[in-house]
Amino acid sequence: MINLSVLSVFVPTFFMVSLTPGMCMTLSMTLGMTIGVRRAMWMMLGELVGVGLVAVSAVVGVATLMLRYPEIFAAFKWLGGAYLIYLGVMMWRSKGRMAIPDASDATPSVMPLQLVVQGFVTAVANPKGWAFFIALLPPFLDAGRPMAPQLVLLVGIILTLELTCLLIYAGGGRTASRFLRRDGNVRLLNRVAGSLMMGVGVWLAIG
Repeated sequence: MINLSVLSVFVPTFFMVSLTPGMCMTLSMTLGMTIGVRRAMWMMLGELVGVGLVAVSAVVGVATLMLRYPEIFAAFKWLGGAYLIYLGVMMWRSKGRMAIPDASDATPSVMPLQLVVQGFVTAVANPKGWAFFIALLPPFLDAGRPMAPQLVLLVGIILTLELTCLLIYAGGGRTASRFLRRDGNVRLLNRVAGSLMMGVGVWLAIG
């Protein structure tokens, strides 16, 4: 279906790009800090759906439509960014469902659907993600072969690499959380996580 020589370039290229710190990776690390890796996987599910949608859309031409109507895309970005900033402020103040309670054994009671939507919006509203897929994905597709099987395989590889990197970042966030909790610095942990969340929101809105 796809030459091994193509895959030998495709896999490390997309892995390194996924591993590079960005909105989704920062969000994954933040949620790893506050709600743990297992629950953060709900956000990862939404993020992967969003990444898959952006990747396929970039190939079939939907990206062109998005660029023709930038006001719709801008509104989506600002709404998503404002929501993340609001969550970050609440976490910084140790309030809201995502903030860590004072009790060391308690975990925030955020709803799975909220996390899925959060991951999806962050992935789809990221302009750099669109530009990245438009620039890098089409060159790996062979116009002389059936397009659908190639796209399914390559997007499947992208999502696998993306999930791996999300788990790495969430695991790092969880490790930092345990280190801070050991000294009872729950408020500091909330402020670190809240600041990161606000940073992602600003990044998303003005990026």
